[in-house]
Amino acid sequence: MRLTTHTDYALRSLMYLAAHDDSQTIDDIASAYDISKNHLMKVAQRLASCGFITSQRGRGGGLKLARDASEINIGEVVRAMEEVNQFVECSPGSKNQCVVTPVCGLSHILADAVGAFLAHLDKFTLADVMGKRQLFAEIFALETVDS
Repeated sequence: MRLTTHTDYALRSLMYLAAHDDSQTIDDIASAYDISKNHLMKVAQRLASCGFITSQRGRGGGLKLARDASEINIGEVVRAMEEVNQFVECSPGSKNQCVVTPVCGLSHILADAVGAFLAHLDKFTLADVMGKRQLFAEIFALETVDS
């Protein structure tokens, strides 16, 4: 199983914002990770609409965490960014064309596995991921100098 690029960028963006006290721009984050600014804009919109970050336009604007890093649950972020309820075609709510669905137990097994995966992620917050916040800030500062 692999998380989408959208989710990867969301988690990385949250880590970047957690490492900084002041507002940061899409350009700042894109530059730090050498990732697409356009894709990152979509990610930021989703993070803002889900209440993980705040976004302010104009001079002095930028992105900030909407809540403390200890209040941002990793499982919650993944659920917001991924379509975890439609892991395979035969998942409930998906457009199912598989002829063996009525007798197959695969969707239940996979649903249990995804549930266990998400339950594990639910044990962690952004603050847990950050570990030593200062080390993240130092790495990002070095990336800015090297660019």
